Amino acid sequence: MDVSPVSPLRRRIVLPLCTMIFLCLYMFYSCAGSCASLQGSAPSQQPGLLSQQPGLLSQQPGLLSQLLLRAEPRPSGEDTSISSFYSGSGSKKLPQAIIIGVKKGGTRALLEFLRVHPDIRAVGAEPHFFDRNYDKGLDWYRDLMPRTLDGQITMEKTPSYFVTKEAPARLSAMSKDAKLIVVVRDPVTRVISDYTQTLSKRPDIPTFESLTFKNRTTGLIDISWSAIQIGIYAKHLENWLQYFPMSQILFVSGERLITDPAGELGRVQDFLGLKRIITDKHFYFNKTKGFPCLKKAEGSSKPHCLGKTKGRTHPNIDPKVVQRLREFYRPFNMKFYQMTGHDFGWD
Repeated sequence: MDVSPVSPLRRRIVLPLCTMIFLCLYMFYSCAGSCASLQGSAPSQQPGLLSQQPGLLSQQPGLLSQLLLRAEPRPSGEDTSISSFYSGSGSKKLPQAIIIGVKKGGTRALLEFLRVHPDIRAVGAEPHFFDRNYDKGLDWYRDLMPRTLDGQITMEKTPSYFVTKEAPARLSAMSKDAKLIVVVRDPVTRVISDYTQTLSKRPDIPTFESLTFKNRTTGLIDISWSAIQIGIYAKHLENWLQYFPMSQILFVSGERLITDPAGELGRVQDFLGLKRIITDKHFYFNKTKGFPCLKKAEGSSKPHCLGKTKGRTHPNIDPKVVQRLREFYRPFNMKFYQMTGHDFGWD
C-alpha cells in the first residue's frame, strides 16, 4: 500500500493549530487555579487596617475581635458582609467564666451588659448543664457555646447553679481555674421578685404570706420554700468554697448594678482580666422601667432595654411580713458579709 508523505502545506497548518490548542488549555487551567486561590485568600484584598498595619493587631489583642465583628450572627439577626464572611472562624471552647447565680439578682442584665465587650462571647440561653443536663456530656455543652477567637473569653449564665448541691464538684471537674460570678441582691427583695415572676405565670398560686410562713401566728418561716432557700447565700457559698477559692469568685451587687452599672462592670472586667471598655458612655437610665439600659446593644446601633419580663411591679406585701423576713435573713446576711469581706448594706 502506498502512503504518501505529509505535504509541506498541511504541516504548516496542523503544527500551529496544535500549539494554539495547547496554549488555550494551559491558560484555562492556570486561570482556574488562580481563581480558587483568590477565593481562599479573600481577606487579603481588603487592604485597610489588616494589611497596612500588620503590627497593630498584635499590639491590641481586643482590636482583632472588633475588626472581625465577632464571628457569630447577632442575636437581633443583624449581619454584615465581614461578620458573615468570618462566620466560621474561631472555635468552640468550654466557658472560662460563668455567672452562677442568683435567680432574680440581676444576672440577665449583667450578661447583656458584658456582651458589649469585644473580648467576651456568651451564649444567650441558659444551658443548665451542671444542674439539669450534666448527663449529656461536655461535648454537648461545648457545642452550645459561640465560636471565639484567641484572646476572647467564653461565658454562660445559669443562676440555678449557685443553689445546686452537685454543681460545684461538676464545674470543678471541668475546670478548676474557672472564674465564677455571683450577682446577689437583698434576699427579701429577691424573694418578693421571685414570687412576682411565678405569679405572672401562675396567677392561681397561694398568697405570698401563706408560702412564707409555716405558722403565721408564731412567725416561723417555711425554709422548704425554694424562693426562701435561695436567699440564704452563706449556706450555698460554703458548698462552693469546698471546690473553689474565694479569689476565683466575684460577687456583684444587684443594687449597684442598677445605681452604678459602669462601676460594677468595671469590677467584672478587672476580675476577668480585660480592659475596661464598658463605661458610663454605654448606659442611660430608663425612668419608666426603673433601671439602666444600653445605648447600643451588641450588634446593633439602637438602644436596648431588657424585656417586659424584667422590672415587674411587685405586689403589696404586709410590712410585718417583710420585717419578719428581714429578721430571718439578718444572721445569714451577717455571715455572708464576713465570708466575702463585703457589707452589702441589706440591713
